Amino acid sequence: MFESSVYKNRRSALLAGMAESGARGLAIFLGNTEAPMNYRGNDYKFRQDSSFIYFWGIDCPGFAAILDLESGCECIYADDVDIDDIVWMGPQPSVASRSALAGVEKSKPFAAFAEDVKAAMAKGRAIHHLPTSRYYNNMTVAALTGASYEACTRPSSMTDGGRHASLELVREVVKLRLIKEQCEIEELDKAGEIGYLMHTAARRNCRLGVVEQEIVGAMEGVTLAHGWGVSFTTILSQHGETLHNHHHDGTVTDGRLLLVDAGAESNTHYASDYTRTYPTGGRFTPKQREIYDIVYAGNELAAGLAAPGMTYRDVHLAVARVMLEGLREAGLVRGNIDDMIAEGTLGMFMPHGLGHNMGLDVHDMEDYGEIHVGYDDDQVRSPQLGLGNLRMARRLRPGHVVTDEPGIYFIPALIRDWKTAGKSLEFINYDRLEKEYSDFGGIRIEDDLLITENGCRRLGFRRLPASAAEVEEAMAKDREE
Repeated sequence: MFESSVYKNRRSALLAGMAESGARGLAIFLGNTEAPMNYRGNDYKFRQDSSFIYFWGIDCPGFAAILDLESGCECIYADDVDIDDIVWMGPQPSVASRSALAGVEKSKPFAAFAEDVKAAMAKGRAIHHLPTSRYYNNMTVAALTGASYEACTRPSSMTDGGRHASLELVREVVKLRLIKEQCEIEELDKAGEIGYLMHTAARRNCRLGVVEQEIVGAMEGVTLAHGWGVSFTTILSQHGETLHNHHHDGTVTDGRLLLVDAGAESNTHYASDYTRTYPTGGRFTPKQREIYDIVYAGNELAAGLAAPGMTYRDVHLAVARVMLEGLREAGLVRGNIDDMIAEGTLGMFMPHGLGHNMGLDVHDMEDYGEIHVGYDDDQVRSPQLGLGNLRMARRLRPGHVVTDEPGIYFIPALIRDWKTAGKSLEFINYDRLEKEYSDFGGIRIEDDLLITENGCRRLGFRRLPASAAEVEEAMAKDREE
């Protein structure tokens, strides 16, 4: 938890922003509760709602809060433990003492939260809440406000009568959380260091005959030893062409590529998100290295271009150009690069965007609607595969944190689909793809970027080996130990 002044300043900024938007009424915040894995008492590991952490700082289940947008009055709601709780959990800090650490003077029992919300509604006051991602919170907010399930998850302007998530509140929260404070940057660097150690464990355990699950176990143990745990479900596979492959039942086999996309949370829940791709035998084949170098060039270009005033959409397009040039030199595409960019040809090789926002969530605030988080008001999302999957397109500002993760994948089903549909026939060498790359897999290289006053820097205290030569050298040293 940060100093209480951090949370007080954030709430003051939220009040000012909501006032400027003309919003009135109450902003309500519902923290997360314990969630049973299979029966009450055997729960999933608790993770607090990120915006509740951001504005109120309390990382415990069973809390809620209200911020009066007109009077500025603020109150935290939760129940103090009783003797039954103490038997199992030991003595716990009081709700009042936890509230004080967040800079809040007033607290009430949790039951008063519903009473106060309903009393405000009876007076015709607007109730602003953020979209809910947890089912329990969704049902709680729906019961309080009379909103439907969908209305609780999709923001709309409160000027049309309310009873849904508040677009005004979403916009102000996004505006604040997108730009990281110095205390947050320090935590992101810590998460980056844990990610470094995590991926180093993956590389050192990438040996022939090892089951992928063993590598994942070593990695995730690092995150628990140094932080809260993983920031998302680990992706580790020799089938890198499956973008979110969570199956870890393969055995490391010579001549393959092991794609590792994984991140860690610091103890304060700030995230890291790195990807590296390793040749299982320790050295890339000429074909693998040719494609790897193209992806690496894209990764380096993005880090060189990302700076205040530049849109991340333009960075994505610049990386697309460089990667298409590399693919053309490799004989996998042909023709004019501008025409390929216009047609979205790279989407078959890279069906995702260059990156996403990151912070307290690894995909920061995307539960509020990707369009609200990743796009400026004057931007329109592309319908193309690839560019249309770009999660962060905004004009960059100092304090933005984005991932830089170009990749090239040879997805047999997608290749067949595009060829059958006649897509980019004049540009893509389908015959060679089908004959020579159907079992290639995929390559992705990912770093986390902090936009600074003059450009950007990579988060963390040190960078994982990234170029083909660095990766091979690191793997050779690992195998000497």
